[in-house]
Amino acid sequence: MDTTTTTTTAPAAAYPIARPATGHDARFCPGLALDVAQVLHRHGYPPVLVGADLLRVQQALFTLIYQEKTP
Repeated sequence: MDTTTTTTTAPAAAYPIARPATGHDARFCPGLALDVAQVLHRHGYPPVLVGADLLRVQQALFTLIYQEKTP
């Protein structure tokens, strides 16, 4: 009978990350939002067909990825 106990610690959350000091992150581009929109569509969500919807996808991603600047 093995009475050894193992304690595991969940990894720390990876998001949000700090905003780049320069204010620009080349990875955050329209292509990222378009890729995410395509994935959503493949999972049965309506396609992103208008600019307003693409902007909403970009805003949601920005909120997920970056933390707010602190004064």
